[in-house]
Amino acid sequence: MRTTEEQEELRSAVRAVLGRHPGEAAWRPLTGQIGVAGLAVPEEYGGAGYGAGEVHVVMEELGRELSPVPYLGSAVLVVRALLASGDAEACARLLPDLASGSLVGALAWAENGSWDASAVAAGATAGPGGRWRISGTKEHVLDGAGAGVLLVAARTGAGVSLFEVPSDAPGVTRETAVTMDSTRAQARVVLTEAEGRLVGAEGAGGRILAEVLDLACVALAAEQVGAAARCLDVTLDYARERVQFGRPIGSFQAVKHRLADAYVLVESARSAALGASFAAAAGDPELSRLAAAAKSACSEAFSAVAGEMIQLHGGIGITWEHDAHRYFKRAHGSAQLFGPPAWHRARLAAELGLTAA
Repeated sequence: MRTTEEQEELRSAVRAVLGRHPGEAAWRPLTGQIGVAGLAVPEEYGGAGYGAGEVHVVMEELGRELSPVPYLGSAVLVVRALLASGDAEACARLLPDLASGSLVGALAWAENGSWDASAVAAGATAGPGGRWRISGTKEHVLDGAGAGVLLVAARTGAGVSLFEVPSDAPGVTRETAVTMDSTRAQARVVLTEAEGRLVGAEGAGGRILAEVLDLACVALAAEQVGAAARCLDVTLDYARERVQFGRPIGSFQAVKHRLADAYVLVESARSAALGASFAAAAGDPELSRLAAAAKSACSEAFSAVAGEMIQLHGGIGITWEHDAHRYFKRAHGSAQLFGPPAWHRARLAAELGLTAA
């Protein structure tokens, strides 16, 4: 499995922009010059009409820099949820602005630390004029504090459904969440009789969120691989430069072994992430299994390599001045995002008809 020449050109362009525009300042050039927000949006809605392979490349590069831009929450979660809903009117109204990056969306989905649609307790009741009143509390909403529109999962008499709620609507309270990983913006969203519009069919939310979960895991796995590879690169450079007992520490056999183990973890994770990405691009019916495997493997690989980064840097690795702590925090935060590795292994076991260990 290999990326195409065109995808590698995309990688080079994204990396160049991130190098010139650190932090949140990268969003405007990424969307304006490269059009990353619209890569997976169909051309009829103002996008480029590409797919999971291009998203994979962008996510790897964003992970490499721990970029805080709202790509995952808006250009992946919200865009995929809208497309999965099959709601042509909502897509025509929202996707062009999401594709241009002028509108940032957020999917308000998780409750009580769970991304399983069966855990949704927020409720929606029908009102006049096709409007709905939604009440409930959503956690871990990516970029929720700054988003212009929310897609909210709530339960109706027909089951879990998806609703469009303006972020500044009466009854919507957004609180920036204080998280271990400050490079990933999250929010807690409280809705109290907030007015919303049904997106897709009533009761279709479970199916939509299941599809989004798989694609979210595929995208996050790519990000984790990019970040883990960056950890390894930085550690290799340090091992070549740091001298003890008159020789670079990278020349010691024990250090070589640890670096070799880290390399195997990164490349194994890369294979899992690419496999899931290719399956998503091809519409493979095995996607759920591959997404669960990739999320589990890449989460654990990134956490292990980030830990080795700190260990092999020695004293400087535990200082605020070095980036090691940022990667370590992102590793452990992303491992829990969209469900921890153990939950995805249980999903995989269920898909295979096995009993989870």
